[in-house]
Amino acid sequence: MLILRLWSAAETVTPSVVNIEVEFPVGRGNSRRSSPSARGGGSGFIFTPDGFILTNSHVVHQANKIEVNLADGRRFKGTLVGDDPDTDVAVIRIRGEELVSAVLGDSQALKVGQLVIAIGNPYGFQCTVTAGVVSALGRSLRSVSGRLIDSIIQTDAALNPGNSGGPLVNSRGDVIGVNTATILPAQGLCFAIPINTVKYVTGFLMRDGKIRRSYLGIGGQSVVLHRRLVRELELPAESGILVTFLQGKGAALKGGVKKGDVILSFNSSRITSVDDLHRLLTESQIGKETQLEILRNSEKVQVTVVPEVSPQGEEE
Repeated sequence: MLILRLWSAAETVTPSVVNIEVEFPVGRGNSRRSSPSARGGGSGFIFTPDGFILTNSHVVHQANKIEVNLADGRRFKGTLVGDDPDTDVAVIRIRGEELVSAVLGDSQALKVGQLVIAIGNPYGFQCTVTAGVVSALGRSLRSVSGRLIDSIIQTDAALNPGNSGGPLVNSRGDVIGVNTATILPAQGLCFAIPINTVKYVTGFLMRDGKIRRSYLGIGGQSVVLHRRLVRELELPAESGILVTFLQGKGAALKGGVKKGDVILSFNSSRITSVDDLHRLLTESQIGKETQLEILRNSEKVQVTVVPEVSPQGEEE
């Protein structure tokens, strides 16, 4: 019975899975047209009947040519709608008729041990199906941009190069994740971005082509504070962010942050690592006065900063 359910799920979703072939400019020339190109590829899946496709940002980021191959043999030119390297999500679009779209599920309802299947195009073998279980939930994975992606799904459904961007599907045929990475040379350690995260990001990508995040203009590293100092000053945590760099005319410098300061909190939220700060620097903070609690020369100091739009959110 269970095998039949998995077979039915694979049969339902496979027509929406696509193979993506891309070309990237290489070299340092300013003109992409005159530069030589490198080829790459991955997977994706149609999620709307009018041809919108989900995949990974690292599959299509900065590509100057995208071609999409459907399971039925049709081939289309793809257009990049938008991508977000911080969550490794991208949306592309094709123009075609009678397109089969997948159903997006609810990753919040996933349980450890639940059976799942991964569909993709590893090494160019189109619409390859592998099965496994949800090995763990709530993992964190660092994106190519350096930010941490939270709530990652870990599975032992086999993934290989070319699977990136393909769907992770439950036994009902609902997409509950986007396959994104493996850890080599380990076996059975595969990861997918939860579909609830993907839905959130996709809304912005389809509207704006990107996600705007706020930015302070600092470089920093996590540091452990001396216990005596934590106790005497009643600090909120035993670690913080040591400011090692300040961008000229950046929000932090304008607000009075100095090199060597240790950031302890952001609007009363504890900051124990750079990743904590990244999570709080959302679009909603752009242009808003924000209170930072700082440790400076063994004293607590309050400064007010006004986060700006992240340069990454403004590029492209």
